[in-house]
Amino acid sequence: MKSLIKYLRGYGRECVLGPLFKLLEALFELFVPLVMARIIDVGIRHADMAEIARMGGLLFALGTIGLACSLTAQYFAAKAAVGFGTALRRDLFRHIQGLSYSELDEIGQSTLITRMTSDINQLQSGVNLVLRLFLRSPFIVFGAMVMAFFIDWKAAMIFVAAIPLLSAVVFGIMAAGIPLYRRVQGRLDRVLQLTRENLNGARVIRAFGREQAETESFCSAKDALCAVQRFAGRISAVMNPATYVLINAATLALIWVGGLQVESGAISQGEVVALVNYMSQILVELVKLANLIIMVTKSFASAGRIRAVLEVQSSMPKPDPAGTLPDAPADVPMVRFEHVSFAYRGAGADSLTDISLSVPRGQTVGIIGGTGAGKSSLVNLIPRFYDVSAGRVTVGGQDVREIPLSALRARIGVVPQRAALFAGSIADNLRWGREDATDEELWQALEAACADDFVRADPDGLAKHIGQNGRNLSGGQRQRLTSARALVRRPEILILDDSASALDYATDARLRRNIAALDPDMTVFIVSQRAASIWNADQILVLEDGRVAGLGTHEQLLASCEVYQEIYYSQFPREEAAHA
Repeated sequence: MKSLIKYLRGYGRECVLGPLFKLLEALFELFVPLVMARIIDVGIRHADMAEIARMGGLLFALGTIGLACSLTAQYFAAKAAVGFGTALRRDLFRHIQGLSYSELDEIGQSTLITRMTSDINQLQSGVNLVLRLFLRSPFIVFGAMVMAFFIDWKAAMIFVAAIPLLSAVVFGIMAAGIPLYRRVQGRLDRVLQLTRENLNGARVIRAFGREQAETESFCSAKDALCAVQRFAGRISAVMNPATYVLINAATLALIWVGGLQVESGAISQGEVVALVNYMSQILVELVKLANLIIMVTKSFASAGRIRAVLEVQSSMPKPDPAGTLPDAPADVPMVRFEHVSFAYRGAGADSLTDISLSVPRGQTVGIIGGTGAGKSSLVNLIPRFYDVSAGRVTVGGQDVREIPLSALRARIGVVPQRAALFAGSIADNLRWGREDATDEELWQALEAACADDFVRADPDGLAKHIGQNGRNLSGGQRQRLTSARALVRRPEILILDDSASALDYATDARLRRNIAALDPDMTVFIVSQRAASIWNADQILVLEDGRVAGLGTHEQLLASCEVYQEIYYSQFPREEAAHA
């Protein structure tokens, strides 16, 4: 929690004024029992209506001033808490954006979403309550005890005995609750993960008739969360009855001792009432303090989870941001893999092993292989989404680990396997490739990606609204728009990662011809499981279990590479292939 206090910088005034006004409210509240004692002992005892009216006016003034102080404290506390949450959420989001794919894969999307939303909201509420009540409640408790000593020291000894017992109960329950609430947040992560998977995969679940199984899986995770939540709730629920028992026992003792003191003439009846009022104040404040501690306990658990993410360091240290990526000399390969090996974090074996490949500027490289052969893993090393485990990848003769990420990725266009679009217009999505692109350049990219036909057919054209993740488009339309988005950038290196799976063969072929005509110097990597998508490539890399099974042209591989032959003839019968 200490490491997160820095996010309150800039709100020092609010952090001081909020508790200060709460203490002023508490101070006025401590005078109320004394005024009541004065009304009983003087006004009521002597039937002095003027005194009763005067003291009643004083009570009204104390209440009004206390309300004003409370509202002011609430304003300052809320301002500081919201500012704290905003700064923390911004910093956490920026930190997550700086993590490499390896850390994002390891932590998981669902838990990151939970920590950016639920955990930060929990922490923000905790800061608000602490600023308002953390000083006020102890001040009332000990202030009431001090005021009791001014009235009668014998009766005040009951306060001295009760307060440590109450503190032991409260802090004991807090110590037991902290680990439980950490478990609650962990179970919540699992429920959110399942919810996210079920929402994203609703069509797949229905297609395979897995509704019942997924419902049972969700209910199991939900029941686990409920079980921990109930157990934590039972522990917390002990606090109120335990404190009420102790307070009521202390009140009984106070009335008994106070009655004896009144009988002996040591104190008045009004003072006994004042002592009971002080004990009631202590009860109310301890209940508030108990609830505050429960909230703080949850906030500490959330703070630990947020701090754990902030402490994760990227495994991909960034080079000097002032660096540049110079143009590659004509005799230097645009992209080169030199004995590259790669393993995902936590994996038992390498996904890629000893890959060597040299790609001159303007060449088209096809990458093919079975599922899990390492095709996407290989091309993800070019824009440095992951770092190699061994060997090196160079772009323009420079190791990608020595190139500023912004300079490297500015020259690369990526069309991922899964077409990802964002809510907004078509133009907004295409300008992710280049913010200053003109409408004419957007139409050129759409034509090259074979997407201009359905965009022109829509009355809104480039202004057509796209739903979240492109849900109001077909799979082929989404893939063509993501291709257009990459082409808007006019990249020097274009990576098509199995990005034509939803396109028919004719559209796929036309797309590849358009890309080749768009810029002859563009270096293109085509990842595909379709032999037809890559057979015209300048060179084809065949992968099997992360190793090179073949490298050459279509004709060379068809004559010499068994893995390529198996893939090709599984898609084209031998008699058709002979005429291809």
